Amino acid sequence: MKQALTYDDVLLVPQYSDIKSRKEVEIRNNLDKHIRLALPIISSPMDTVTESDMSIAMCNAGGLGIIHRYNTVKEQCDLVRKCAYAGAAIGVTGDYLKRAINLFDVGVKVLCIDVAHGHHILMKEAIAAIREELGDMIHIMAGNVATLQGFNDLSDWGADSIRCNIGGGSICSTRIQTGHGLPGLQTIMDCARSDRDTKIIADGGIRSSGDIVKALAAGADFVMLGSMLAGTEESPGKKMYTLGGIRKEYRGMASKDAQMDWKGQYSSDEGICTSVDYKGPVDSILKDLRRGIVSGLSYSGARTIEELQSKAVWTSQTNAGLLEGRTHILGAN
Repeated sequence: MKQALTYDDVLLVPQYSDIKSRKEVEIRNNLDKHIRLALPIISSPMDTVTESDMSIAMCNAGGLGIIHRYNTVKEQCDLVRKCAYAGAAIGVTGDYLKRAINLFDVGVKVLCIDVAHGHHILMKEAIAAIREELGDMIHIMAGNVATLQGFNDLSDWGADSIRCNIGGGSICSTRIQTGHGLPGLQTIMDCARSDRDTKIIADGGIRSSGDIVKALAAGADFVMLGSMLAGTEESPGKKMYTLGGIRKEYRGMASKDAQMDWKGQYSSDEGICTSVDYKGPVDSILKDLRRGIVSGLSYSGARTIEELQSKAVWTSQTNAGLLEGRTHILGAN
């Protein structure tokens, strides 16, 4: 039985750098030969994270928003019409093909086939059906998977990019409910061993710009964020004024609450519903993340994401090392 690592288990070792200005660091990356993002961040297709306002903000910051699928085809298409170069999610059953075609017709360039367990025959069939209908005119983002075999299979089935991680989200309880999953960083390291050129999207378990740098260094091309963008001005949902301050709802799409609202019943309860502190405009968060990513690359003497991946040196850390690395003056006696 091998040991599996997650973000807090490791650190990147600082290296000699000849970078005199962080302006020399370039974090742009290609999603495919037509789509190039200035910021390697994609917002999650959750109904408390990404609708049109978030998608617009992500586009303006250089990233990409994926508008969630927990609505009618018309409602989702109406949200897409408010955005430029938007991404949108679909499922693998029911009206997914009709939804895909309608979304393509209103300008969607990226279709995210959004299911919890993507290494599945329904995913294979959905990719094939979309390719038959839309050919190579659409970017297919598929997932989620946790293994190299899953990554390779989805790639061979026709995915252009793949969301990698199962059970690592902050409001996801899949590992508790099912006993299945794999620590997030290990998933990226394993999938990065693939000889396919499909893009890797690290999705779940990321809590800081440092985690983003680790994910990119491990082989991810992009990261997908949910909780870090939840509670912002652009995230869907009303503000809740409480004695403790302003809050906004944040919930997992496999939670009982989300499934009941979406389809009137639930199958497996693999998420929670909660609220988070209101964070203000998302642009300030994205700017801080950009600064952290750029700084992170400079500590490895890397000017690009590709160079970071080739130069990265890893070390494991103990729990004491983890605590030492956190701001701890407020806990001192």
